[in-house]
Amino acid sequence: MKKSSIIIGLLLLIVIVGYLYIYKSHRNIGEETVRFNVSSEGLFAEFMTNETAANSKYLNKTILVSGKVSAIDVEKSSIVLDEKVFAVFLENIPQKVQADSQVTIKGRLIGYDSLLEEVRLDQCIIVK
Repeated sequence: MKKSSIIIGLLLLIVIVGYLYIYKSHRNIGEETVRFNVSSEGLFAEFMTNETAANSKYLNKTILVSGKVSAIDVEKSSIVLDEKVFAVFLENIPQKVQADSQVTIKGRLIGYDSLLEEVRLDQCIIVK
């Protein structure tokens, strides 16, 4: 009796720990500390110079990127900075953001698209 209750307790503990390990809570980029503060031109130049080094430096990190808005897609909640950085937002883009305006966004860098020659960010928010 005692042996079986210990085994059941251990199995239950393994199941709970396994569940918590597999289903971790999602990152909240808005609350994370910024690792890098760069301009869209500088970020793009780093990827063009050495994509491997830039990936190891920025990939999956929370960064601030500043630049001029060159395109806005309200339906997809995305903007393009200086025709080099593509950013997807968690929520709707604020009305104050217009084409040719200077903005700073905070987001997670998810990679460089060599076909479109764009650096990609997701989970973005407008900082200023």
